[in-house]
Amino acid sequence: MTSAPAQPGTMPALLNRERAILAFNRRVLAQARRPDLPLLERLRYITIVSSNMDEFFEVRFADAIGAMRLAMNSAGAGSDPQRDDLRAVAQEAHALIDQKYAVFNDELTPALQQHGIFIVNHEERTPAQRDWVARFFQREVQPLLLPVGLDPAHPFPLVANKSLNFIVKLGGQDAFGRENSIAIVKVPRALPRVIKLPAEVCAPGTQGFVLLTSVVRAHLQDLFGGRPVESFSQFRVTRDSDLEVDEEDVANLRQALRSGLTTRHFGEAIRLEVVASCPEPLWRFLLQQFDLPEAALYLVNGPVNLVRLNQLIDQADAPALRFAPLAPSWPEADLPRGSNIFTRLQQGDMLLHHPFQSFEVVVEFLRQAVHDPAVLAIKQTIYRTGSQSVLMELLLEAARRGKDVCVVVELKARFDEEANINWAERLEAVGAQVVYGIVGFKTHAKLLLVTRREAGPRRQTLLRRYAHLSTGNYNPNTARLYTDVGMLTADAQLTADADAVFHQLASLTKVRNPRHLLTAPFALHRRLVAHIDQVADAARAGRPARIAAKFNSLTEPSMIEALVRAGQAGAQIDLIIRGACMLPPGIPGVTDRIRVRSVVGRFLEHTRVLYFRWGEGEADEALYLSSADWMGRNMFRRIEVAWPVRDAALRQRLIDECLVPYLHDRCDAWVQASDGSYTRPAVDGPSAQGALAARYMAPAH
Repeated sequence: MTSAPAQPGTMPALLNRERAILAFNRRVLAQARRPDLPLLERLRYITIVSSNMDEFFEVRFADAIGAMRLAMNSAGAGSDPQRDDLRAVAQEAHALIDQKYAVFNDELTPALQQHGIFIVNHEERTPAQRDWVARFFQREVQPLLLPVGLDPAHPFPLVANKSLNFIVKLGGQDAFGRENSIAIVKVPRALPRVIKLPAEVCAPGTQGFVLLTSVVRAHLQDLFGGRPVESFSQFRVTRDSDLEVDEEDVANLRQALRSGLTTRHFGEAIRLEVVASCPEPLWRFLLQQFDLPEAALYLVNGPVNLVRLNQLIDQADAPALRFAPLAPSWPEADLPRGSNIFTRLQQGDMLLHHPFQSFEVVVEFLRQAVHDPAVLAIKQTIYRTGSQSVLMELLLEAARRGKDVCVVVELKARFDEEANINWAERLEAVGAQVVYGIVGFKTHAKLLLVTRREAGPRRQTLLRRYAHLSTGNYNPNTARLYTDVGMLTADAQLTADADAVFHQLASLTKVRNPRHLLTAPFALHRRLVAHIDQVADAARAGRPARIAAKFNSLTEPSMIEALVRAGQAGAQIDLIIRGACMLPPGIPGVTDRIRVRSVVGRFLEHTRVLYFRWGEGEADEALYLSSADWMGRNMFRRIEVAWPVRDAALRQRLIDECLVPYLHDRCDAWVQASDGSYTRPAVDGPSAQGALAARYMAPAH
């Protein structure tokens, strides 16, 4: 049965972005319920959802609340649709968090117990376990706790973002004969949140763990000198964590951001979490202290921070309950180990598909550049690299060796600001040129450029450039967990364009427009929309018309409109979007030629591959790799790059590895409906990630 023809010019209402983010987290939570996955990995998905939801409240929901408040202040009252949207988002967030705790309590905890792994609360502990916990509390915990009794001289303490705290209602009188009844106990971050019990106090064949919250709860009475504890609850507040720095009004962005880091943990409160057993007077008191409405209260059935269960996953001695470790492969056929990468790139481009292929190739590329006396200059962008980074250490070594090192460090990479500031200062100290990009624009492009002096014709020397361009970050740790594609190239056109990007980022001067790299905020958006329109024109003319694209988010309205127009013209459009998608696919007569799917598997999908076909011949197609998602911030408020893959064999490889298997995935895939909901196309079948792992990876020893 064929669908009704699309009505040209009809534009659908866009889906809500925040609800689309929550839908992604429901897909991640569904992984925790899959019996075919190892049990501790299912628990890890619980921690991932918890971490994602923390960021949702810290950033996305905070932005939505800020926009509503701005509308209310400017118009006297917020628009009803805006308030209704915010209320619906809050209700969905409550439901998702409730479901997360239900999965943890009702499914994962009993399953862990069946495998001999117990999270032992105070009531369940044996006398030997209680004695051990009491000694641990007295030795490791109590010396770090300082209860604060509240009175006019002891106001409510400043509570940091996502920190663990207890509120306690006390009976009796204090040491001075007064009846102040409320005390706050702040639990230092330095204390471990999950403690493994020694084997001698556990039943044979079992592993016991206690949560720090349970340890403190069991010994609250010890903190108050005999005053009876009448009621209590652990609590946690989530705050707006965006760093607010007026870049136009600061002389030194690095210094301003370092100052801002000290206050980030005390932004405006957005969410309050307490345990479900918290008495109403206590949570109402906390809401008042944080100036929050009741809708911001989350009564949770368990510890207020499930992210910290990562510590249990790491400590549990149960390798069979984790994914079998896999080792990425070195591309031996394309680059024999020990060979000179510069010599290899003179023969043609190389693709690296992570985590299936080793990121160590990129590290070796930089290492060879550092130690090669013919290399004169190294330029690199840094977005997220981590506090420990072999790449940054190599850049430091390059500067010490006297090479010209220029590093564009993005100081405003959210939650990585401190690490990036520290690296910037270390690089400057050894003489590297460090710049922070363009005021008002985050540098999100992933570029590494090496300039080398080589022998040319007639005994002359010439300078030749080599580059690495990537869809991901220069972070060897996440390169084992995220799917990304990198390309090593000596292509004179691409490397000249990359050099122009660095020149502009450092000098701020107007340079020639890159002819082959697409850059944001300049040509990237315009060229991608032009390609979509080119496909639409081909469809109207009856020629083959195809778009297949894979990226993380689709929220930019004009790009959505272009896709809708192309679909209505007759183009076949498949989008593989990991996270938020505001385009409603499958509306009869409007978007029924557009299909959207999401893949959530063992690895976090991060590749950005864009394929366009507008005719029969090889010249009638284009494939790009990109650092950018299809969002307004990426197209207009960030420095991004996309680059064409012009080698036909490499282009086909990307189609075969990054698009086709994901369009046929029936193991980890979800299909989006026009209302923004997702369903699995099947319960079993081929897995794109599994097939790529089988092709490239081997069991790690």
